Amino acid sequence: MKNFVFLISLCPLLLWGQYDPYAIEEQYGGGIGYSPMYISLDSIPGSSALKSIGLDPAQFKTPFVIQGGEGFAQISGRWRIGGYAGIGSSRISAVPKVTLYINRDGITGYQAPPTIVPDWSVVDSAVTYTGNFVPSIRGTFTFALGAAGVEYVMPLFRDVEIAAGALLGLGRINLSIDQTSGTPRWSSAFSSMYGEITDSTLYYEVSDATDLTATQSGGLVSAPMTSRLVDIGGTFFNFQPYIAVKWQILDRVGLRLSIGYNKGSLPAGSWTLNNSVPISDSPAATVQGLAFRTMLYFGL
Repeated sequence: MKNFVFLISLCPLLLWGQYDPYAIEEQYGGGIGYSPMYISLDSIPGSSALKSIGLDPAQFKTPFVIQGGEGFAQISGRWRIGGYAGIGSSRISAVPKVTLYINRDGITGYQAPPTIVPDWSVVDSAVTYTGNFVPSIRGTFTFALGAAGVEYVMPLFRDVEIAAGALLGLGRINLSIDQTSGTPRWSSAFSSMYGEITDSTLYYEVSDATDLTATQSGGLVSAPMTSRLVDIGGTFFNFQPYIAVKWQILDRVGLRLSIGYNKGSLPAGSWTLNNSVPISDSPAATVQGLAFRTMLYFGL
């Protein structure tokens, strides 16, 4: 019985002996590698404006992914410096249904017909448009980040360590709105853009058949295509405290996992139109949320 108790008490010491404790002397090294960042954003800046033009901000990808790279280097004792740079974007789109109507008073806009029609001449003028020239609306949210990092390392074993630190740098967000008329549909994708074609002959309507240069629009023209692209953006200071776990898998290859909270704030009036014109009445915006990074690095 005594031997059994002795062996049981010896097990923890035997298990501990299997680990290679972290060396007492200081170690210097570093690493660099691919490091995607996943951010669960509290909200997308400009969400209310997106809703006003028919886009649903909730359709943006969650979590938001930033593709980037990261590097670190041991400088003194247990202090380490590093850097991160990356960019990510997410796109949403919508093709609204178009209804044509006649404005009865010239001011109010569309009015549904009354429940009880006192005059049979007052009817609903709304008609669903089935042509090809319906608007297509696309919204793209882009987040770019460049930051330096500093952290304090707390070794557990030779190949495993935990660190606490923060990323400090500049972030930039861009919100692009692309509106295009003439949205292609599958049913009309193979139709001629000029007119009817029969037996390899294009039949094109003109205003005067005796004048081969005359058409209803003054020349042989295709269907009109119009578009509008608006890009607004802003640069701000970004701060992200985090806790990281580093595991040296091989002599020159390791895995690093970090979790933190990203906090960026764009003051009111800091947005710009097309990267040049300030928007003085633009609202303040925040880019914040729980952030998670994974890094496969090469180095010590």
